Amino acid sequence: MDIFQKCYDYTRATEAINSGNFPYFIPISGTDGPVVTMDNRQIIMVGSNNYLGLTQDPRVVEAAISATRKYGTSCSGSRFLNGTLDIHLELEQKIAKMMNREAALIFSTGYQTNLGAISTLSSKDDILFIDRSDHSSIYTGTRASFGATIKRYHHNDMDHLEHIIAEADPAKGKMIISDGVFSMEGDLVCLDRLVTIAKKYNARIYIDEAHGFGILGEHGRGSCEHFELEKDVDLIMSTFSKSMASLGGFVTGAETVISYLKHTASSLIFSASPTPAATAAALAALDIIEKEPQRRERLMQIGDKMRLELQNMGFDTGASDTTPIIPIYIRDDNKTFYFWKKLFEAGIYTNAVVSPAVAPDQALIRTSFMSTHTDAHLDQCLEIISKTGKEIGII
Repeated sequence: MDIFQKCYDYTRATEAINSGNFPYFIPISGTDGPVVTMDNRQIIMVGSNNYLGLTQDPRVVEAAISATRKYGTSCSGSRFLNGTLDIHLELEQKIAKMMNREAALIFSTGYQTNLGAISTLSSKDDILFIDRSDHSSIYTGTRASFGATIKRYHHNDMDHLEHIIAEADPAKGKMIISDGVFSMEGDLVCLDRLVTIAKKYNARIYIDEAHGFGILGEHGRGSCEHFELEKDVDLIMSTFSKSMASLGGFVTGAETVISYLKHTASSLIFSASPTPAATAAALAALDIIEKEPQRRERLMQIGDKMRLELQNMGFDTGASDTTPIIPIYIRDDNKTFYFWKKLFEAGIYTNAVVSPAVAPDQALIRTSFMSTHTDAHLDQCLEIISKTGKEIGII
C-alpha cells in the first residue's frame, strides 16, 4: 500500500473549500491589533490570543527591531551550543523572578516547551494523568515519553481523577498535567481539588498557563496565582505567543529540575534557539505586563461584559468563566462552518472549532478578546452576532 494513500483519501478540506465555508488559512494583509485586513476588508479580530494587545505596542516592536540590529536575525544554533545569547539568560532570570521560582528555561515555541519538559521528565516507571481537554502539545509530550503510562480523566472532573489515581500503582512516580485556562472552553482548572488529590496520592503537578499568564492573578502569573495555590504547583509553563506578543515558551520550577531539563530535553538541545527579535519582544512585553496591570483589568471587564451579553441573547457559552475566551456552542460541524462564514461576511473574524479538535457534539465558535478592543468594537460584534444567530436559528 502506498504510504501517501491517506493523503489521496483525505477530502474533508477540499469539500469545505468547495462549499464556500472554509474558515482556515485566510491571510492577514495588515493589522493594528483589534482590526485586521482580510479579504481586502477591515475585519474586527475576535479570534486572536493577543490578549493584552501588545503585538503592535511601539515598545515591543522597537525592542524586536533593536535586537535584530544588534544580534542579527538568527542565532543559527541551539541553546546547547552557539545559540545562547545574553538576552536569553536575562529573560530566563526575569521570568523566574516574576514567577517566584528558583529557575526558568525558555524554548523556541510553547509547543516545544510541553513536548520537551513532559517527555523528558517521564519514563516507563511513571504515570501521567491528563485532562481530556488539555492542549495537543501536552498529549504529544506524554506520547513522546519513554514508556510512561498515560491516564486521561474527564474534563475538570476531579472525582474521576481521584478514582483513576487511587487505582494506580502507589510505587510509581505520578504527575498530574492540566491547562490552567482551557483554550477552547474558556474555563479554569479546578486547582484547589487537584492540589488536594495530588498531595493525597503523592503526585507532582504541572500546569500549562499559556492562556492564563499575563491575564489572571494580581500580578498576571496565571491561574495558580488566581487561586493562591502557586506554592502547591511544582512546574508552571507558558508561551510567549499569547500575552507576551512574541514566539517561544518557558517552564519554571526548582533549580534542580530546570537544570535537568536544560541538559536533557531534546526539543531544546536539537532546535535553534529563540531569535533575537522574539526574545527581545518577550522581554519588553514582560516589563509591560508587570508595570501596567490596567491592561488585564480592562481585559477582564471586556470578558465579563461579552460573556453576559451573549448569554442574555440566548447563546450557550458553556463553562467559560473569568477569562477573555468565550465559546459559542453550536454542536454541529456544518452549522458551525456556516455561522462562521456569515460572521466573517458581516465583518467579524472568529475561530470555527469542529471535530476532531472537539467531540462531534461540541462544535463551537471560539471568540477571544483583547484589552485594546474599544466599546464600539464590542457593541458592533454583539449586534452582528445577535443578528446572525437569529437569522440561522441558533437563538
